[in-house]
Amino acid sequence: MVLNYLLIENEASSWIFNNPEKMPSVRVGLVLGTSKFTRQNRPNLYYRYRLNAAEKLFKQGKIRYILVSGDNSSKYYNEPLQMKKDLIKRGIPAGRIIPDYAGFSTYDSMMRAKEIFGLDTLIVISQNFHVRRAVYIGRKLGMHPFGYVAQTPENFSQFRLILREFLARVKATYDIWIKKKPKFLGKKIPIPQ
Repeated sequence: MVLNYLLIENEASSWIFNNPEKMPSVRVGLVLGTSKFTRQNRPNLYYRYRLNAAEKLFKQGKIRYILVSGDNSSKYYNEPLQMKKDLIKRGIPAGRIIPDYAGFSTYDSMMRAKEIFGLDTLIVISQNFHVRRAVYIGRKLGMHPFGYVAQTPENFSQFRLILREFLARVKATYDIWIKKKPKFLGKKIPIPQ
């Protein structure tokens, strides 16, 4: 498990950026989903910081479209729609935000970015631990993703986060190995050139 964690860390590191100035400009940035509020009904800083990062990249011209991918498993819970609404409030034009309503996992989000939205090169936006796993998955799927590191909240539980990420990376490696299909595929949705 430790070797798997370190393998993903090492293989993804060349494609991860903290500074937008050093990043290539690409057509699409992919924001990986999370809920807007915590279980305690407080604002989720992971969510806020991911949107901050997407807004920054868009306004600096590093991306022209934002693909928001997340869970929409019930009519009462819709991460992509919430992200789209909040990005519009930040001044991103609605026509430049594309929702992916079936990003139920990081693996599904990356696979759907490739198969449904026809993306090869993109910038994945999330916190450091998460973006590394997503970039690794994308590279193993034959894509050429870069990763942009959103700020990580200071008050997070380091131990819980690392444990969760260890397990998530094992699952990602297994999904890649068995060539897992996403929960949903469907019709192709081209993103404008």
